[in-house]
Amino acid sequence: MVKPGLEARQAAAKLLAAVVDKKTPLDGLLDPSGGNPAFRNLEPADQALVRAILLSALRQLPVIEAMLARLVNRPLPGGARALSHVLTVGAAQILYLDTPDHAAVDLAVEQASRDPRNRRYTALVNAVLRRLIREKSGLLPQMEAKTVNAPPWFYERLQEAYGADADKILAAQALAPPIDITVKSDPRGWAERLGGIFLPTGSVRLRPFEGPITQLPGFAEGEWWVQDAAASIPAQLFGNLAGVRVADLCAAPGGKTAQLVAAGARVTAVDLSRNRLRRLAENLDRLKLEAEIVQTDLLKWRPDEAFDAVLLDAPCSSTGTVRRHPDIPWTKSPADIDKLSELQERMLRHAVTLIRPGGMVVFSNCSLDPREGENMVERVLSSLPEISRKPVETIGLQGLEFAITASGDVRTHPAMLECETPQLSGMDGFFASVLMRMG
Repeated sequence: MVKPGLEARQAAAKLLAAVVDKKTPLDGLLDPSGGNPAFRNLEPADQALVRAILLSALRQLPVIEAMLARLVNRPLPGGARALSHVLTVGAAQILYLDTPDHAAVDLAVEQASRDPRNRRYTALVNAVLRRLIREKSGLLPQMEAKTVNAPPWFYERLQEAYGADADKILAAQALAPPIDITVKSDPRGWAERLGGIFLPTGSVRLRPFEGPITQLPGFAEGEWWVQDAAASIPAQLFGNLAGVRVADLCAAPGGKTAQLVAAGARVTAVDLSRNRLRRLAENLDRLKLEAEIVQTDLLKWRPDEAFDAVLLDAPCSSTGTVRRHPDIPWTKSPADIDKLSELQERMLRHAVTLIRPGGMVVFSNCSLDPREGENMVERVLSSLPEISRKPVETIGLQGLEFAITASGDVRTHPAMLECETPQLSGMDGFFASVLMRMG
């Protein structure tokens, strides 16, 4: 007979191995329809537990590993990766979740005993995790203070780009993110109605609530959609959009498309993925908003008429969203960033050909790395004399002046935007630049 909760812990260890050892993105593993069978076959409550374990383990992985190394008398054998993941799953519950300590230990021991690779280590699992319970109150603050909570390559990139703010960014990324929504109209009114916080971006930040977000007032009626505050900035950089023809490239799942339509633009939403565009169409339908939808490779797309404006929210490493996607530092690499930067440059060079003289392109992405932002845009500008940067004005981002760079671009990171508590503070890391074609 299988102990209740055992299959969830087995799934968590299996998926942790897929992320850390095989660089598999977590979202795909946890997809409700196409995800890993070990996860999909669980009951909803166990799926929620697996998700919580993985998010906690990945946010705190260097700290957890440092704690375990301190408590193991001898280093684990080189081939004991499966054992390491069992210990990490147990430690994540003991240190960061509300799981009863005895349940975390008992199920980790049971998990080890059922795996031929780990059976001989059951006594070690029991001893290490019980010692962790005894010593966590004194040891955890020490390990958190002295451990760099990120892979070396990721921390080095943060230090290079943000200097002293690198540690603040890591601290923010270790916390579960708040939920922001964008509303079609009257954000202050919706902030009051939902008990949320009105942000300088015009977003509403929700305080903790019970139940699914789909049950909150206004969701079913299409009055708002979930969108991080930083992600709402690029679409606002166009200014007045009433009647303006806008192409939203890489549009799915449609948060920025919805912003543009709600602002009065005539929008053509472009994306390569049929499935993602289906989701975009469903989201627009719920919101009672309309846009032309085009499935195509934007690098080959040649519309009959030039647009007034183009929004290119380009594919990127997503390193600005680590707070909600903590697998990213473990699944991405500097080589990935370089490849993505090259793709973004090709996309941006094509995007500027889609606008009329006097037209505007807003380029954006959710990477923290200047190679995917400032550096790439400078290369494009230096080689295209007909394109110039339009500096973002502080008056258009009142309350967010700190996010405007010396060059006139927008750069946010997770340690910005202080609110009532650390958990309610911060925003995704985003970059945005406004470019114009000379008349």
